[in-house]
Amino acid sequence: MNIFYMSMDPVALSLGPIVIRWYALAYLAGFILGWRYCLGLVSDDENVKPNKDNIDDFLTWAIIGVILGGRLGYVFFYNFNYYMDNPMDILKVWQGGMSFHGGMLGVMVSMIAYASFKKINVFKLSDVICAAAPIGLFFGRIANFINGELYGMKTNGSWGVVFQDSGIAPRHPSQLYEAFLEGIVLFVFLRILMKHPNVKTGTVTGVFLLGYGLFRALVEFVREPDPQLGLIWDMVSMGQILCMPMIIGGVILVMFASLGRLGNEKNA
Repeated sequence: MNIFYMSMDPVALSLGPIVIRWYALAYLAGFILGWRYCLGLVSDDENVKPNKDNIDDFLTWAIIGVILGGRLGYVFFYNFNYYMDNPMDILKVWQGGMSFHGGMLGVMVSMIAYASFKKINVFKLSDVICAAAPIGLFFGRIANFINGELYGMKTNGSWGVVFQDSGIAPRHPSQLYEAFLEGIVLFVFLRILMKHPNVKTGTVTGVFLLGYGLFRALVEFVREPDPQLGLIWDMVSMGQILCMPMIIGGVILVMFASLGRLGNEKNA
């Protein structure tokens, strides 16, 4: 049986006191490539919104939403008791601890606020942002794999990976499963929808929520539960619980979008 032993330094570059981690580079790549991709999806006509200027403006809002929401989401969803006892540790983001669901909520708040401020249909904006989101998800999961974190349960499969801090038993490389499903597969599907002439406003947003929720919930069956939480009710993980509102919300949005309730014109 071929077993891959994963042992990479989470630090990509160290120059004296300056330390650059792979996880930080993943965030940077996700923001930059996602921003550039969004620019290619919208018009440069200032009378059509969202346009390129709106995407440029929203980038800062998105970064704040992802980082603030991701950190607070981890604090409240995954390790609430610890951070209530050690509140100053909330600021120590370099020690890890970011939640996708929290980051998503942060970006949602940012989009609603920005769209309201700029008088933009929020679903036109969210369709563009959601179409690019899998780019960041892909790089984030690759960074998780490099860091040897969020790995899967033990497996006898020939594709098992032994991570540095997971003992000697091979484990599912669940980070790569998620990178493929939430990153590559979801990106391609949303790309097709964005280019389809008959897709109505809000559809891409709904499909993103539904697709991510289903893919994440599926992979969670082979992903090692967070040690401080374990399985809730000995049945489901916190990730699966947080995915349920996404799945339900995605179905509802797709239904409303198909009826033209979220806007009749497709994004430029």
